[in-house]
Order: sequence, then C-alpha cells, then structure tokens
Amino acid sequence: QVQLVESGGGLVQPGGSLRLSCAASGSIFSITAMGWYRQRPGKQRELVAAFTSGGSTNYADSVKGRFTISRDSASNTLYLQMNSLKPEDTAVYYCNAPVITTNSGTRDLGVWGQGTLVTVSS
Repeated sequence: QVQLVESGGGLVQPGGSLRLSCAASGSIFSITAMGWYRQRPGKQRELVAAFTSGGSTNYADSVKGRFTISRDSASNTLYLQMNSLKPEDTAVYYCNAPVITTNSGTRDLGVWGQGTLVTVSS
C-alpha cells in the first residue's frame, strides 16, 4: 500500500521558517508529479507548490519568492521550504501525488497524505 506521510509542521512566529517533508512509502516504481496543498481555516484546499510531470514547478502567487519546493527522487521525498512566514500561511499542509505507479504495474490515483499543521502566530 502506497502512503504519503508529511512532517515538519508546528508553531512559528511571523517572519520565521519551517521545512516540511513528505515521505512516500510502499511498493513504488515511480512518482512523476507531486505537490503541496494547504487548507486554511474556513477556506477550500488550494495549491501551494508542485512539480509537474515534466519536471517544472508551479507556485501560488501568494508564496512566490518565499516558499521553495524540492524533491529527492531517490528516496521519493518531497520538501517545502517556507521562509518569511505570515499569519495567513496558517493552514494544514497536504502532500499530493496525482499518480503513483507501483512495482506491480498498477497506478494509485490521487494519493494524499494526512496533513501537517502549520501555525504562524506571535
């Protein structure tokens, strides 16, 4: 069974930094696109940053210049470096992989992690 597990959330003061990690586990052959989403209180889930299947990156306008997405393909781990955090960045952050191909040749679609809470407050 393929799983995505996020870590690294917590409480941070405005202007601070956090680094989120998302570890994929299971019988994984390949993961192409992966990304980070967030759900702020009272809001719908939104894209924060993502790698496309072609390897390019997309960022929400609200995080450009402050957040950086990266990945270690060898370990199937996705990262989100968040700098200059603002109170409006407070949210549950989710890791997502639209398609994960397993070693048995099957494809798991729309895989989500359980989320990690980031709270930006003084």
